[in-house]
Order: sequence, then structure tokens, then C-alpha cells
Amino acid sequence: MHAEAAAPAPDDAQIAHIAYTAGAIDVTAAKQALQKSHNPVVRAFAEEMARDHAAVNEQALALVKKLGVTPEDNATSQSLASAAAAEQTKLAALNGEAYDKAYAANEVAFHRTVNGALSGTLIPAAQNAELKSLLETGLKLFQSHQMHAEHLAQSLK
Repeated sequence: MHAEAAAPAPDDAQIAHIAYTAGAIDVTAAKQALQKSHNPVVRAFAEEMARDHAAVNEQALALVKKLGVTPEDNATSQSLASAAAAEQTKLAALNGEAYDKAYAANEVAFHRTVNGALSGTLIPAAQNAELKSLLETGLKLFQSHQMHAEHLAQSLK
């Protein structure tokens, strides 16, 4: 063991904010894809992302309200948001097939990152059983999103 302590695990208020931020990021990405892409397969994927992430975020908001928890902004949420904003700017400059490929590749990378955070940090750190359960349900859904994104990216090569 090193003398340096690992970063403290996030608490439930921070976990709720991270999960909500991740969902909001993918809804924003999907809306951009629906504005920019003319590929029906990419558009169908984006519609699924917008619908599913908005639905999970509605459940998350209802849960934090029920629990009386105020989601707390934190370094992880800020890092996710700033990386996503930079990616949105990059994607905004692309069109056609180049956009579609970059969007699909970003969706693969984004879901990998979020799924890793959910399984490695957020779910183990969650104290509230209902929050943990919502995160576990979200992880299953987002793992299927990752597979779908991987297939989409492969089909666009």
C-alpha cells in the first residue's frame, strides 16, 4: 500500500449527479445526431439513445426527489460534461458519412466509459438500495447500448 489515499468514493448525491449528467450528455449527442445525420440506421440509434437516456433520467429525478437527495455537482460530472462539450464541437464540424462514423465511434467510447464507471465505482459506492438498483438496471440497458453502438460503428466502416 502506498501512503497516498485513493480518491474517496462518491456519495449518493454525487453518484446521482454523475448518472444524471451521463444521461443528459447522451440525450444531447442524440439530438445533434438527429439534426445532422441522414442515415436511417444512425437516426434510429440516436432516437433510441434519446428515449432511453431521458427515461432513465426521469426515473433518477423521481428517485432523488423521493429520497430527498439533492444531486451534488462534482469533479467527475464536470469532467464528463467538459469532454462531452468538446466532442460535440468536434462532431458539429463534420457532415455525412464522416459525421455518422464519428458519432458511432463516440457512442462506443462514451458507453464504455460510463459502463466502466457504473460497474467499477458508482454501483459499489452507492449506499441507498433503490439508487443501487436503478444504477444496476441502467448498467444492463447501457451495456446493450454499447453493443448496439459497436454494431453500428462496425456497419459504417
